[in-house]
Amino acid sequence: MAWGLLMAFWAVSVLFVIIPGADWAYAITAGLRHRSPVPAVLGMLAGHLLATLIVAAGVGTLVSRVPVVLTVMTILGALYLIWLGVGLLLHPATVPGAEAATGGSSPLRQAMKGLGISGLNPKVFLLFLALLPQFTDTGALWPVGVQMGTLGLLHIFNCAVVYLIVGFGARRVLSARPMAARVVTRLSGIAMVVIGVILVVEKIIH
Repeated sequence: MAWGLLMAFWAVSVLFVIIPGADWAYAITAGLRHRSPVPAVLGMLAGHLLATLIVAAGVGTLVSRVPVVLTVMTILGALYLIWLGVGLLLHPATVPGAEAATGGSSPLRQAMKGLGISGLNPKVFLLFLALLPQFTDTGALWPVGVQMGTLGLLHIFNCAVVYLIVGFGARRVLSARPMAARVVTRLSGIAMVVIGVILVVEKIIH
């Protein structure tokens, strides 16, 4: 692949990743509630990888032409975000380490939640579907599917860096501020609920 295309995609990808959303909200929450945000981030990255593989395999184009499938994905993802957001509002984070001392949720469960947040988010899927083909070259030596996979991995790398910074940053900055930690967690919960409601409303309107 041409370095120019890779660098252009990297710049666009970074712009998308640094915009706060449901992934940011979960990374912050994981940083505050658990020993480490790494399992949660790995789960979200797995969701992005799943979207990359689907689009790179060409299945994404087929799915995008079936409105019912996208509608179901949107509603499921929205309901999942709302459910997680309500959970955060009802049980805001305490000072880091408090939950870990009493057990907390397992790393696998944290990762599965992260996978659900990104894997069930139709915005992630549609982003790849709309973005990846724009940075491929049909005349290149690599097949288009391989090019898309490479671009997807580059995007996942950007996500990993940003989400880990957000998760560990939240833990470091708010670890000695229990009141602020609760406020940030509730704001994260509100963000998840709002995003979920917007997704549902968009489908109802359209």
